[in-house]
Amino acid sequence: MTNSQNSDMLYEVADHIATITFNRPEQQNTISRDMLARFSELLLEADATEDVRAIVITGTGKFFCAGLDLRGSDITDSLSDSSRRVSPTLDLRNTPPTVLHNIDTPTIAALNGSAAGYGMDMALGCDMRIMADTAKLAAAFTSRGIVPESGGTWILPRLIGWSKASEIIFTGKTLTASECEEMGLVSQIVNNNEVGSAAQDLAKRVAAQAPLAVQASKRMMRMGMDENFDDHVHHVFLQLLPLFQSDDFKEGMASFMEKREAEFKGR
Repeated sequence: MTNSQNSDMLYEVADHIATITFNRPEQQNTISRDMLARFSELLLEADATEDVRAIVITGTGKFFCAGLDLRGSDITDSLSDSSRRVSPTLDLRNTPPTVLHNIDTPTIAALNGSAAGYGMDMALGCDMRIMADTAKLAAAFTSRGIVPESGGTWILPRLIGWSKASEIIFTGKTLTASECEEMGLVSQIVNNNEVGSAAQDLAKRVAAQAPLAVQASKRMMRMGMDENFDDHVHHVFLQLLPLFQSDDFKEGMASFMEKREAEFKGR
């Protein structure tokens, strides 16, 4: 087991699962500038760790994440100060939404509580979501005079279609857990004290599969969002070739023939 802790973020690796926890319950787990950088670092560290096969992202207390730390003003002041030069570009190598989108390790948002603004975008950016029955997703962007700044305008229409995404974003709508389930935004709704265990159980089921195949499947799904079908089928075939040479493929076939649980090594 690996542990890394500071006052605002917790990081733990156990049983092939990395858990990243936002730990500012008194501030509703809002994210400061330092936390943005740390979040990217932890995602990249988990993705680069051979032993990690799934990543769970969650929060402490009653909130998953209530967005960026507006009260701390270290983010918003730098953007609204007309005397400061603000770069019109982002370094996509370490910006949390792009890092979250581009890593191959599967990610699970364990929504222990409500997510608003940046927190909502971050949850939508994960591959799967487990949500407390009391939690909500709040699209608090246009009511603050901004747009979904962290991928929401790209992700939400792809998840639920243009019309429903437009309604949510344009009206700044808050969604209940049951509404999220009806729209297919979450995998499961559970009691709020069961979110952590449900997310870990899901992560363990992911981790029990051949990790190279899981990562390749995620990579192919991501690429497929911007490819035509013929190109995608070709890319999948090319991805299959090295998998056929892996020890995990041999183990998967052997365990199937021998009617036993497979023991994958990620090689």
